[in-house]
Amino acid sequence: MLEAKALRIAYGDAVAVWDVSLSLAAGEFVCIVGPNGSGKTTLVNAIARLLPIQSGSLQLDGEDITGVGAKELCNLGVALIPEGRRLFGGMTVEENLEIGCYRPAARSFRDESLSQVYDIFPILRERRLQRAGTLSGGQQQMVAIARALMAKPGILLIDEPSLGLAPAIVEQVFDVIRTIHQRGISILLIEQNVAQALRVAQRAYVLEGGRIVAEGMPDDLLSRPHIREAYLGASVDAL
Repeated sequence: MLEAKALRIAYGDAVAVWDVSLSLAAGEFVCIVGPNGSGKTTLVNAIARLLPIQSGSLQLDGEDITGVGAKELCNLGVALIPEGRRLFGGMTVEENLEIGCYRPAARSFRDESLSQVYDIFPILRERRLQRAGTLSGGQQQMVAIARALMAKPGILLIDEPSLGLAPAIVEQVFDVIRTIHQRGISILLIEQNVAQALRVAQRAYVLEGGRIVAEGMPDDLLSRPHIREAYLGASVDAL
């Protein structure tokens, strides 16, 4: 289990996340939704150890990991798919994927992992020698997801996978994320597209102004009129 307790994250004197507590059980799919500026990316970057934590703690399987770095966190089986994909555009698809298995524990499974991600994303097998920067936005997001899978994670932190993608491509990406979860990987998803996030997640947190304002099963959140209207918006009407 990944557990955050009373996390407070600040940029200088400006607090961006206020005393947030959340948990992700083994094999669970949890999403954090909320409007732009609510602190979602700040929160996931702190959990990924890319930002310092002002106060509070992080635990993984009962062990305190608040003081570990991003590299050590990856060695503990936690991988981040960052907002905006952040690929090496001048490198080929396969070179980007190989970066994902740089750590020794994952490197020994390189061929097996490549085969698995190419099975999930057949188009990447076809484009494996193409420069990543020449791919479409949807294909680049597939590379970002596949690169994280190359690290053989037990937990995936996914930040805004729908960003900048056409609606039809967004649906494909979320279907793939659900397939990955079905393979036994725990997922913490950060997403502004509330309808898609609640469609695939088992449990959800609503973040507003750097604070958790609601949590529960997707159907439970959708059944609360004040939560639906104030934080989830019209995008969930089709659910």
